[in-house]
Amino acid sequence: MTAFFALTTSLLWGLADFGGGLLTRRAPALTVVVVSQGMAAVVLGVIVLATGGWSEAGPRLWFAFAAGLVGPVALFSFYKALALGPMGVVSPLATLSVAVPVGVGLFLGERPGLLQVAGIAVAVSGVVLAGGPQLRGAPVQRRTVLLTLVSAGGFGTVFALITEASTTVTGLFLALFVQRLTSVATGGAALWLSVRKGTPALPPGGFDRSMLPALGFVGLADVAANGTYSVAAQHGPVTVAAVLASLYPVVTALAARGFLSERLRAVQAAGAGLALVGTLLLATG
Repeated sequence: MTAFFALTTSLLWGLADFGGGLLTRRAPALTVVVVSQGMAAVVLGVIVLATGGWSEAGPRLWFAFAAGLVGPVALFSFYKALALGPMGVVSPLATLSVAVPVGVGLFLGERPGLLQVAGIAVAVSGVVLAGGPQLRGAPVQRRTVLLTLVSAGGFGTVFALITEASTTVTGLFLALFVQRLTSVATGGAALWLSVRKGTPALPPGGFDRSMLPALGFVGLADVAANGTYSVAAQHGPVTVAAVLASLYPVVTALAARGFLSERLRAVQAAGAGLALVGTLLLATG
């Protein structure tokens, strides 16, 4: 069950990143984040009302609130790093986010077996290579590296926090709703400040309503991924769930290959293969 839900998380996050990347070519990244997360929050609110999730309110929701604060900071840092530096450096470096939940799992006493340790090493190496690491070229600014490390730490922290936010299915819906409301409020405030400084919130031609279905998909895929990761981490070792969930860059690369006909570089193809081998080791270990 852990492997299934964690791999589902990778699929959803990978597709959400791919869709979000396409949308940011047509609209400001901050606007894409706020609108997509706002649409997800509306859907979650309806689900919470329908399932009576409010009855699950308790101290654990503070974890969801914290995840909602950290998430936008991580996402904004990631987009800023991509704007300043080459993706061949930023993308592989951002996969260090897996170190946070794995470290938490080890701290709490989890001890993966030898086969799982090998799977973790192979899978993480595969994900880094699948990002197409840039080994040559101009030196990267320290600010770019710092922003990427901030985003990696933030994403990993969200991994750890959302796991602790609920223990039941209805409680998970409520936790995800609180997380999204917090994210929208935080992102909305950042967008407002950005507009005050003169940065446009809409593309030059105005908002294209045909983008709404794609925005809704990105927001719902992201929130669904948070949910499936929480289930995976609660039903199995966090160390295994976190690594399998971190395979989403492979999904993004394959989506670009399938939908945009982008050719995978040799290093990316090798990384995807290693990630698959690592997945098999973790699932069977």
